[in-house]
Amino acid sequence: MEQVIFYIFAAVLLFAGAMVITVRNPVHAALFLVLAFFNAAILWVLAGAEFLGIALVVIYVGAVMVLFLFVLMMLDINVAPLREGFARYLPVGALVAALMAAQLGGVILAEQAGLTGGMIPAPSGETNNIQVLGALLYTAYVYPFEIAGAILLVAIVAAIALTLRPVQRGRYQRIGEQLATSKRERLRIVKMKPRGGGAEQ
Repeated sequence: MEQVIFYIFAAVLLFAGAMVITVRNPVHAALFLVLAFFNAAILWVLAGAEFLGIALVVIYVGAVMVLFLFVLMMLDINVAPLREGFARYLPVGALVAALMAAQLGGVILAEQAGLTGGMIPAPSGETNNIQVLGALLYTAYVYPFEIAGAILLVAIVAAIALTLRPVQRGRYQRIGEQLATSKRERLRIVKMKPRGGGAEQ
């Protein structure tokens, strides 16, 4: 029964992923992406990784995709220019997808064959997968974890710097400076010689 449930949700996940890249309406594509994330979270839970499944639902479905939907609904996106280069970049996208699938398959086969040297410990009955994941991140993968955090921090600072615009301040009166001035700063007397015969008379 567990395998039947897995194949059902995996089929729905594949269908939603295909619809994300084939539908013409960007709002519909975002909704299908929400469906894909939800089914992926269910597969994580079935695999015993409850923390990853809950994090996928809370972070991506509950926060990121809601933000995407707000942006897509507020912007008037012309879909036709976005679809023009789909066939041109399709071979490159297929090559990248094949490389990613090959790398993922290699990691799975290496773990099953025991070539990783036991870097991923199996959770025992006394600990759950969240404790094992935390211990693994802060022991074996502490440097990649810190590097990923630094890269995200740099990305946040760069996004803020790119979107920050100087504030256009209007002119306004400064009452304190006006009251503190003296007549020497504001008044200048210029002596000029008179011109014309009428002044001399």
